[in-house]
Amino acid sequence: MSYLMYILLLLSLLCLLRVLLGPTIWDRILGFNLFSAIFILIILLYTVIEDQAYLMDVALVYALLGFISIVFITRFLQKKGDI
Repeated sequence: MSYLMYILLLLSLLCLLRVLLGPTIWDRILGFNLFSAIFILIILLYTVIEDQAYLMDVALVYALLGFISIVFITRFLQKKGDI
């Protein structure tokens, strides 16, 4: 594994910490969104290193699921209020 992979793993752990300890729900949503983006970068970096093309599809599906979940959570919060 490259140094970049370790740096991205550290950043993803910091984002998870923000999700768990965020003072507001919006901080948690932002942390989850950033964690999702970093996790996609980790998958893509691993795809390039290991030369496994099928993992690009996995990253694409994860990106779509992350986007859809953020949209649903924000819509819920707009209509129903705070969780």
